[in-house]
Amino acid sequence: MVCIRCKMILKAELEKLGLNYSQLELGEVEIKGSITEEQLKQLDKGLRKYELELMDDKRSILIEKIKSLIIELVHYTDEQLKVNLSDYLSEKLNHDYTYLANLFSEVQGISIERFFIIHRIEGGKQLLVKG
Repeated sequence: MVCIRCKMILKAELEKLGLNYSQLELGEVEIKGSITEEQLKQLDKGLRKYELELMDDKRSILIEKIKSLIIELVHYTDEQLKVNLSDYLSEKLNHDYTYLANLFSEVQGISIERFFIIHRIEGGKQLLVKG
């Protein structure tokens, strides 16, 4: 999940299905107890109305986490990054940066650095528009 809106939608859909959760953060939700196949289908259907989807592929989840961290860092945080982007991502995701970079490039077709730069440029454009 990239934004607060996504988290709010997921929270509403979980509550609608009567599912309790203990953790809802960066691309993950931890459901308390068990979830039936029917509840899972209903959750997926509810999320798709908002163009969100459930993911269970670990590689896809990791890539979404990389994207989410970068977007959050660029668009939703005012403080400057005090370490290299590579160190930041490695620390947050508990993976070697080389693995993250290779996986991201393989699946997305661009490097993590390029993705980061694109979002920084977009952030700058937004600041210029706002004045």
